[in-house]
Amino acid sequence: MEKKDMDWGSIGFAYHTTDQRYVADFKNGEWQEGYMTGDATIVLNECAGILQYCQEVFEGLKAYTTEDGSIVTFRPNLNAERMVDSAKRMEMPPFPVERFIDAVDKVVKANAAWVPPYGSGATLYLRPYMYASSPVIGVKPAEEYQFRLFCTPVGPYFKEGAKPITLCVSDFDRAAPHGTGHIKAGLNYAMSLHANVTAHANGFDENLFLDPGTRTYVEETGGANFLFITKDGEVVTPLSDSILPSITRRSLVYVAEHYLGLKVTQRKVKLSELKDFAECGLCGTAAVISPVGKIVNHDEEICFPSGMEEMGPITKKLYDTLTGIQMGTIEAPEGWIHKIM
Repeated sequence: MEKKDMDWGSIGFAYHTTDQRYVADFKNGEWQEGYMTGDATIVLNECAGILQYCQEVFEGLKAYTTEDGSIVTFRPNLNAERMVDSAKRMEMPPFPVERFIDAVDKVVKANAAWVPPYGSGATLYLRPYMYASSPVIGVKPAEEYQFRLFCTPVGPYFKEGAKPITLCVSDFDRAAPHGTGHIKAGLNYAMSLHANVTAHANGFDENLFLDPGTRTYVEETGGANFLFITKDGEVVTPLSDSILPSITRRSLVYVAEHYLGLKVTQRKVKLSELKDFAECGLCGTAAVISPVGKIVNHDEEICFPSGMEEMGPITKKLYDTLTGIQMGTIEAPEGWIHKIM
């Protein structure tokens, strides 16, 4: 199979229209048989539920080439299960887990020429999503939905190496108490756009969002979970009902405990104690771990001992171990690597 002629290291994290995508419709109370299509265009009624009341959920995962030349994905069953949870919270019919994984397989196989080669640092990003497709003018769940899955090649997240970033403590709330912060729905990301643009305009790379109830505990950035390292090498992750349960964070916690022998604690983390941590990172699908060098809380600067030049030593071990598992250079726990080709 001949690969697409692309400069894989320079394509960035951007959308490229690929050859095929998967589509399945929910009609008459059940999911219809899915199909592949080369048409990237969606036609909707002007009163479709997604346009009127933002009834939509999505996921994000990657396919990539491992050291032995296989094309694989990483723990897609967890993405499928999380999408089921998101759909239930949004009063949408869950797309079955086994059909989700089958759609992933079909899309990757149909677009195999777009999967970047091993060693390029690039991957094939997969975006499964589901939205309300039938007209609805009253505030209520729609009757019909569409599940779609497309893919796009994306370049290495850290083209020049993983340099630590600077965050600001946001004056905005990411989610409401007892709201939808724990599910992967487009509405949550739309709510964070103004905060993100504001942070970037003020010279920061990202926001740190606090708990919406008391604004004293660390939650997440809106696009990634936090990972802290204490001065004695303990891994600490924030505990909150408003945090999206990151698959990458869950995997890093396992790696910390079972591969590196580190103590891991999930608990509430006060903003006031950040100055006591030795390292800080953001974990998510796109970057695995983004190191954080500094957090600014209005007039206060919290600088982590790991510095602004490179990842802290424990964060680096976590990153290298998980990416090694993903790329096939380190043996993976059973069921983590889903081979497609």
